[in-house]
Amino acid sequence: MKKIFYLMMALTMGLTFTACDKDDDNNDNQNLQTEKEQAMQALTTQYVNHVIFPIYSALASQTATLFDQLVDAKARLKAGTLRQDDIDLLCTTFLAARSAWEQSEAFLYGAATDFGIDPHIDTWPLDRTALAKALSSSEIVEELDDLEADEEGAIAGIDNARALVGEQQLGFHGIEFIIFREGQNRTVAALQGVETDEAFSGRNITGLTELIFAAAVAGDLRDKCFQLEVSWLGELAPKTHRERVEECEFPCTVAGGDASYGENMLNATKAGSTMTTWRKVMSTILVSGCSGICAEVSGQKIGQAYTGADKDYIESPYSQRSYYDFFDNISSIQFSLYGQHATTVHDNSIMNYLKKYNATMAADLQTKLDAALSALNTAKAGTPFVLDPHSENAKSAMDAIDALDNALNEAASWIAAN
Repeated sequence: MKKIFYLMMALTMGLTFTACDKDDDNNDNQNLQTEKEQAMQALTTQYVNHVIFPIYSALASQTATLFDQLVDAKARLKAGTLRQDDIDLLCTTFLAARSAWEQSEAFLYGAATDFGIDPHIDTWPLDRTALAKALSSSEIVEELDDLEADEEGAIAGIDNARALVGEQQLGFHGIEFIIFREGQNRTVAALQGVETDEAFSGRNITGLTELIFAAAVAGDLRDKCFQLEVSWLGELAPKTHRERVEECEFPCTVAGGDASYGENMLNATKAGSTMTTWRKVMSTILVSGCSGICAEVSGQKIGQAYTGADKDYIESPYSQRSYYDFFDNISSIQFSLYGQHATTVHDNSIMNYLKKYNATMAADLQTKLDAALSALNTAKAGTPFVLDPHSENAKSAMDAIDALDNALNEAASWIAAN
């Protein structure tokens, strides 16, 4: 009887310990998931405030300066006082604004896509024939030259640029064509003369007409970049920028609500946010954002011309800075992974999250990121893409970016499942 009693006690104790072990495992797993959720929330806060906000703020500021400088250059050309230093300064500002835009392309999801801002300000190739035709109209040019605000804040020249010139002539590349040629800043002499591009042949379009166009388009570019900034920063955006967006009657909130895009992401999991889980936020950053720009750079920005599918599909051909654009695009991914607009990893970042929970995957992702940036650095130092789109540098960059794309999607899948 004692033997049976001791056996029953042992079995009972064994079952009790097994149940306790399972409870402990469940508690450990629940604690780990809570820890990960908190980490994802913290890295999202860091990402929104220290990647998206500063880049969109810089873009808004630089495009506002570019508009002012083009208006000034136009006035100086009319007065006969335009200097090469004036042109060089606005070219420098253009490149700074261009870099800020390209560094934002790992978060094209959101306002840039929802409000059609991306194609509005960054469509190429430029339709030079259509531009020449539009600038041959004295009525259109006169309206573009009108940059005085009325009582409601409307600026005829900017509004007319949107309506009369055509979207494919708007944005960065319309301005780029006016102030750069063959990788060099335009000269005072060129802008004092008549446009010599073959698409303008026989139209007698002057440099002054071109600067009138560029200034109006820069105003439109500034306004759309203000819209991006206000859409993400909301009340944190400068008051003058918010007021200009209101004058333009641009939408700036997430559909169906009053929240800015920044608030919507920071308030993930709360009522009203479209981000229902923190893992959805991670997927948005890694797949919709980072992977999306990888695919665009490799398959379209480089791939279209490299394969011959569209030999004219070359970004930034007049400044000859295509590879610089592509490098900034991949830098945008780097900033998103590192959690700050810098080349060092912040503690609250996706890369640090992966280092903590899957060090092997983090190391592989870092290797692929480094390889893509290195390939584009090599390409930047070589022949401009527009002069040799079929080069080995182009192929090496595509291959490295494709490998990075795969690593990003693997990381996104792992985070979603773990």
